Order: sequence, then structure tokens, then C-alpha cells
Amino acid sequence: MKFIFPSIGKYIQNDDIVITSDKKSKVYVNIPELMAKYGGGLFHSLKMRGPVIHKMVGCIYESYISSSSIKKNPKTGKNKITKKQLFNLEQYIKSLGIDMVGYTEVTPDLVFKGHKILYGHAIVIIMKMEKDRMDQAPSIVSLREVFRTYYKLGVSVNKIAKYLRKRGFNAMAGPAIGGDANYVPIAEKAGLGMTGKHGLLITDKDFGPSLRIATIYVDIENLPKYKKNKHEWIKDFCSKCGKCMRSCPAGAIYSESTNGECIDNSKCAVYFSRDYGCSLCIKNCTFFNGDYHKIKERATKGD
Repeated sequence: MKFIFPSIGKYIQNDDIVITSDKKSKVYVNIPELMAKYGGGLFHSLKMRGPVIHKMVGCIYESYISSSSIKKNPKTGKNKITKKQLFNLEQYIKSLGIDMVGYTEVTPDLVFKGHKILYGHAIVIIMKMEKDRMDQAPSIVSLREVFRTYYKLGVSVNKIAKYLRKRGFNAMAGPAIGGDANYVPIAEKAGLGMTGKHGLLITDKDFGPSLRIATIYVDIENLPKYKKNKHEWIKDFCSKCGKCMRSCPAGAIYSESTNGECIDNSKCAVYFSRDYGCSLCIKNCTFFNGDYHKIKERATKGD
């Protein structure tokens, strides 16, 4: 089965602000298609996709809503948000089960090759994957948790975009799976965490890297963006730790990043596709198993 995620191309109008990829952009990795390609025949395909097929289909359905609904943007010219409006927006976002929210600008290098988005400002949202479920990885339980989060974020970004449009703002929903931009560095720019050796975002919350990310692109110019990321120290820590690299059964995590890439996707995909989404890099991450602030205190002692 081929999982095709929609493009916003046919829904773009002449007055839309379009951000396209550039020569520094990365290639998009389609998770459901990786599972199909490297799934290892009918048995493995059923084993892997069977428990989550309804969530996969749900993700695709929500991504179609994300693309087609840009036609509903009000085009009022409203590009400033008041403090009260922002507070109410954040309260609404939290009511959807979102654990973290941040804001940043999206540059062309963060848009996947051949893809495009509307608007250059992003509301970045994070939803945790429950620790007790991810602690069972690799398993059907952890795989279901991964796709539960993908799906819920897909629903949430559409709800948030709709919320904004009703209040006169333009918005484009960027779902957690099937999105057009590279969410980990976008979330990093928003100050929500730092990319670890495994290529995942590490946060200062108790779930560490056990999360999924999505965005809502807007043309709101006065969102409170972070200027300096307080999680920079993680880079040095991860370069010395290496637990995720040693625990990776595919040997897919580079000891040093190569051209900005942390993992070899072709190696990772085989285990991901045949062993319930693997997720051992999450399960064995120091930040998944420890307290962020205690780890930081030990790591930066004497700095």
C-alpha cells in the first residue's frame, strides 16, 4: 500500500505568502512508506501496519484537511496578535492535550526539498509519548503510542488553524506526519529543546525525547520568539554520552553528524519497519531515563 500525503500546491492562491525549499533543504522521509518498503514481506507488513493502520489512515485524512483548508484563510490582513489573544490561544492549545508550545521563524532551508509552506512564522507544538508505553519498545504497545501521538497532533493542528481563522488570522496546519518542513530544528529554534545525537529533540521535561512535533504556520509577526536556546549544553553532553548510538541495533546513528545528518535512514528504516517502530534510541536515551536538571547540573559542574 502506498501512502500519499497531499501537497498544498493546488490550493495556493495568488496572494499567498509561499516559502519554498532551497539547496540546503533535506529530503523528506515518509514513515508509512518506509514501513512498506522495508517491512520484509506480507507477514512483517501485517505485523507492523495491522495494529496501527486505522491511525495511519486517520493521519492521511487529517493531512488532506490541513492542505485543503488553506482555502478558508480569511485574508483580512490581520498579522498582529494581542497579549490577551495569545494567552487565550495558548490556553486553547493546552486544552487539546499539548504539552509544550513555542514560536519561531521558518527559513527556506527548513522546508523539505520540493515542498513548500505558507507563511514564515510557526507555532510549534509538542505532545509527549507516554513513558510507560515507550518503555516497552520495541512492541505493539510502543508502536501504537507513536501513531496515537501522530494522529492526535494531526487533529490538533487542524483545530488550532480553525481557531485562528475564526479570529481573523491566516494559518496553515503542519501535521506531525506528512508535514512539509523539518520539525526538529524548527522546535530547536523555538527554544523547546536541543537535537541529540540520535537526531531527536531533547526537552527539559520528564519525557526527554519521547515526543512528536507539529506546527501551525501563520503570518502573525509579533509572536514571542526565543533569541537564545538555553539547551545548547546538550550538544556537548551527547557527544560524550553515546548511549543511543551503542544501543542502536542497526548501527544507524553516526558518531559524528554527517552533512547535518544524525542517522543513516536506510539502516534505521529496516529495524523501524520490522520491529514495531524500534524506538530503542528513545528508550535508552539518558534524558528519557533521568532527570534533565540533575543531568545538567552534573554535566555543567565547574563550567
